[in-house]
Amino acid sequence: MAKTESSKKKSQSKDNQSNTMPNRFIRLLKDERTHFILGLIVLVGVIYVALSLISFFYTGAADQSKIQDPWYINMGGNDANIENWTGAIGAHIAEAMINRGFGVAAFAWLIFPIVVGLRLMSVRAIELWKAFIYPMLIMVWLSLFLGTTLSYVYKDTFLFLGGEHGYYLGEWMRSKFGWSGTVLVLAVTCLIFCIIIFSGTLPFLRSLFKRKPKPEVPFAAEAATVSAASMEVETEMIADPKENTLTIEVDDLDEEDPFVVGTEEESPKEESDFEVVAPQPETYQPALSTAEAHHLFDNNKPLDNEDEYDQSSLGEYDPTIDLSHYKFPVLELLKEYNNGITSVDMDEQNANKHKIINTLKNYGIEIDSIKATVGPTITLYEIVPKPGVRISKIKNLEDDIALSLAALGIRIIAPIPGKGTIGIEVPNRDPQIVSMRSVISSKKFQESRYDLPVAFGSTITNEIFMLDLCKMPHLLVAGATGQGKSVGLNAIIASLLYKKHPSTLKFVLVDPKKVEFNIYSGIEKHFLAKLPDGEEAIITDVSKVVQTLNSLTKEMDDRYELLKKAHVRNIKEYNAKFVSRHLNPEKGHKFLPYIVVIIDEFGDLIMQAGKEVELPIARIAQLARAVGIHMVIATQRPSTNIITGVIKANFPARVAFRVMAMVDSRTILDTPGANQLIGRGDMLFSQGGDLVRVQCAFVDTPEVENIVKYISQQQSYPTAFYLPEYVGGESEGNDLSDVDLSKRDPLFEEAARLIVASQQGSTSLIQRKFSIGYNRAGRLADQLEAAGIIGPPDGSKPRQVLISDEYNLEMKLKNL
Repeated sequence: MAKTESSKKKSQSKDNQSNTMPNRFIRLLKDERTHFILGLIVLVGVIYVALSLISFFYTGAADQSKIQDPWYINMGGNDANIENWTGAIGAHIAEAMINRGFGVAAFAWLIFPIVVGLRLMSVRAIELWKAFIYPMLIMVWLSLFLGTTLSYVYKDTFLFLGGEHGYYLGEWMRSKFGWSGTVLVLAVTCLIFCIIIFSGTLPFLRSLFKRKPKPEVPFAAEAATVSAASMEVETEMIADPKENTLTIEVDDLDEEDPFVVGTEEESPKEESDFEVVAPQPETYQPALSTAEAHHLFDNNKPLDNEDEYDQSSLGEYDPTIDLSHYKFPVLELLKEYNNGITSVDMDEQNANKHKIINTLKNYGIEIDSIKATVGPTITLYEIVPKPGVRISKIKNLEDDIALSLAALGIRIIAPIPGKGTIGIEVPNRDPQIVSMRSVISSKKFQESRYDLPVAFGSTITNEIFMLDLCKMPHLLVAGATGQGKSVGLNAIIASLLYKKHPSTLKFVLVDPKKVEFNIYSGIEKHFLAKLPDGEEAIITDVSKVVQTLNSLTKEMDDRYELLKKAHVRNIKEYNAKFVSRHLNPEKGHKFLPYIVVIIDEFGDLIMQAGKEVELPIARIAQLARAVGIHMVIATQRPSTNIITGVIKANFPARVAFRVMAMVDSRTILDTPGANQLIGRGDMLFSQGGDLVRVQCAFVDTPEVENIVKYISQQQSYPTAFYLPEYVGGESEGNDLSDVDLSKRDPLFEEAARLIVASQQGSTSLIQRKFSIGYNRAGRLADQLEAAGIIGPPDGSKPRQVLISDEYNLEMKLKNL
């Protein structure tokens, strides 16, 4: 009782500390709404200043005599005589920025606060240093230019085009360098600023000074000379390899020329009929048509080939630019157990050695040596039997050795792959916890270059066990209830969150139990993917699961289409090509993040949906590896009707926690062993036949909450990552008998006008234009169909629009 009361007091004190004024103020500053409001205030301020500067050109002359004193002198007086559109304060601001500052160039200063405001509102993510330095350089130079070249204007007007900065600095430069020196300084500084600000300036300047090469002829002969009795034709085809252009010079044309197959006069509309054949020393090459020549050499033709798009001069594209200030989770969010040190009980180790030796002796088995390797929960004893001892004889003594050691359960590996020894795994009397912090902080994880690094935990030899999910490429996790399966899934997610930026990774989390993954809802706008009409990113409804899986198959097909256009084989090559700006975004190309689908309680989904779930999962597992979609499915019922042959064939990587029966172990791993584990995160990993025993890293719920909170408090994307719409069920037709047109949607008439104006009966068009969910857009489509405005669904094609113009539509709406 005393402990519970003390813990309650501690929790109350923590709550009180978190509710103190400084903490509440810090939370307020970090709130996304606070950032948006501040950004809105900044943009309103910019508009106010811009209006004051614009008004200054029209009212500045009339206000000059009224703004000689500082703006705060007559704060309590009446400034009704000020003609500036923004009042006295605006007039003083304009006077200070233009006449007393940088002149007309002061407008460039407004760029920086505009960028700050947009960043606060999460509308645009432009680098602040560029938004500050570049406009400042432009403002300083333009002020100096106007002050130097147009100083005579100051004599007859109130307006200083270059401001006092440009005027006085220009006077000083003319006195020191003269007119010619000042012009040179201005020209050189302008050139330097252009090189700094515009990346295309330097290549352009270099091209001006390049020596043009002599023309080269693409054929063996330098010219095609055609002669006739009455006229002579000389045709030269010169190809410049640098410019990729073809020049054809024709002196005269003879209709009876033997080398001309056709002429423009004969068929002026078809260029391909005009062909020029160049004579060779001994033989003739095939004729090259002018249409082909223009296709090969014309630099102005449209870019049909993806390989011809090259914007590498702009520098590499940064996919993290929208969240450039994102900070990865820190180690302090995770707990440390046992100080990360595995304790070794030498007495226990020596006692077990003697018991193993004596048990084997009792059955007539002699050994040459025995050594122990102590792990966090298991100790591996490696024995070398004397020559002539049958391995199967030792294997059959598994239960006898477990009895003599009084162990929870042992596992004999006979022989250990790659070694000439037999292994006996014995549980430790005092098992140690492998913390997630010790795994994440390890050098192996920190220096990992895996695309999707998954750190499971520690092996028997105390080595960090981690793999690349991209190379698995899909993972099947099974185990009885309470044996560590959910902790293993959290370890997979946590290790990926510690390594991947939100722009490079998205999760699809399926949780039929509704409580396992709900904790990750806070990072929806950072890392989660969902359907456009999905209310929650954590998918719990079975019907939504089927829709999401089918949507993922569509995403997979769309990605394969992009890979096909880019002439690459996998997502890694595609993203590298996109980052180097060799793919045209205007043709649909975009940076593709990895998508990791994690399904908990897969057995429950199979029981409810059956083939509807299994078929899209099998299709994704078979094909999605190359496009960066990977699956992790977990079940507590590893039976053959749940883990079918189709699933097993497409999930070569398996993780087995403790199960109660050998048949379940064979279902998961195709071999016994999982039934001999000791639980509490003890697991076997199989890929390609070899089994590795691992103690799964422990990550507790408060640790996951800390990670999610740390990420959720940072700037995020406006929405979760939207998967493509799945409209497969629409093709079956809808029952319109229950559609009541007297209860039309408020957007009904606007949607009808949109459909008729665009002549596209698309549900997705309604959804995009009105920013509504897919369900509401579908109901609108049903109402439009019932009203006779659009036709029934036609598979994946848009619905037919039955009304041709807006006049007939208005008549239709009146009759409703």
